[in-house]
Amino acid sequence: MRLFRTFAAAVAVCAAVVLPAALSSTARADALQSALAAGKLRIGVLMDAAPWGFRDAGGEAAGLDIDLAKLMAADMGVKLELVQVTGANRIPSLLANKVDVLIAAAGATPERAQQVAFSQPYAAVNLGVYGGQAMAAAADTAGLKGRTIGVAKGSTLDIWLTDNAPEARLVRFEDTPGAIAAYLAGQVETFAENSAIALKVAEDNPGKAVDLKFLIRQSPAHVVVRHNEQNLLNWINTFLFYNGLNGKLGTLQMTWFKEKQTLPRM
Repeated sequence: MRLFRTFAAAVAVCAAVVLPAALSSTARADALQSALAAGKLRIGVLMDAAPWGFRDAGGEAAGLDIDLAKLMAADMGVKLELVQVTGANRIPSLLANKVDVLIAAAGATPERAQQVAFSQPYAAVNLGVYGGQAMAAAADTAGLKGRTIGVAKGSTLDIWLTDNAPEARLVRFEDTPGAIAAYLAGQVETFAENSAIALKVAEDNPGKAVDLKFLIRQSPAHVVVRHNEQNLLNWINTFLFYNGLNGKLGTLQMTWFKEKQTLPRM
């Protein structure tokens, strides 16, 4: 009995020392409470993917993702700090705690979900292959055989076309602007992108046809947070639900994408 009391006392002492430290660590790791306490939310955005995120003629950040970031910070009641990321470094930037949230045209995949957590969709576009008027539309991937397609290296489109259209001639570029520039310069016959970006390319280059030649699938975009940030993720999903009901998300999609999409639910 004496030995038991000694052991119990030791456990109690350890609990008194360890539990507050563990609870303190958990509190520090809560990104939502940290943002509220700091009065600032750091959101990673793209600046090279119009109309998701880009710099306008005056050098100011613009696009659907930028407007959504502003709305998120306003609804949270904190200041917004925009942090520029690229398609390649957006998830590493989040994991390295350089940003609290990503609003960067991110699609959800099972592979990415092993690294980060995704919100409900906030917008949706169509993924496809775009080209000039002289090229016939393809009913299936066989119609892409031998066609040169500019694509951003390592993107969802690169992976999908590699797996599903092996007879197409993929020309990989470091980023989306590189693939689009190659198409506009006539270095590739087509480029693979989402419908929002293709629309912006057509608007900015009225002398160059940008027609859908092959539809791949719908592609929703999600807000991204680190794993174990459930409080922040719950708040973001409530924010998206609320602004979906009041029509603000639909207005953003029509403003920047000129189309409405029925968003799938996760």
